[in-house]
Amino acid sequence: MTYTHHKKKSKIVEPTSYAQKNVKISDAPLFFIEGLEHIFLLVYFIFLPYLAGLIFLFVYIADRDIKVFTALNSNNSYLLTWTIGYEILAALALILIMKNAIMFSIQTARAGPSNKKFVIP
Repeated sequence: MTYTHHKKKSKIVEPTSYAQKNVKISDAPLFFIEGLEHIFLLVYFIFLPYLAGLIFLFVYIADRDIKVFTALNSNNSYLLTWTIGYEILAALALILIMKNAIMFSIQTARAGPSNKKFVIP
């Protein structure tokens, strides 16, 4: 006597809302070494806003003049530069989130009833 086991296919439920999507730290566009993700997040949290602040100060405030930039950089603090960069990165992150939400809603609207295949249960 042989027994046959029928495995039920697990139904992949796609999220219907952008807020329901799963977020994985491994999908981030930043470099993470496995096991040291939290350390790299801390380094990125400190370094990236400061770098963005320095670039903003050099390009927009100092108008790409090294003498003005060094004079400006010697007068302001690390925290001020970091705060400027943090605000720039926060604005860019919000723009990216809005863009992804709009693209997600467009994709789910296209995958409406016309693209669903009939599956016999």
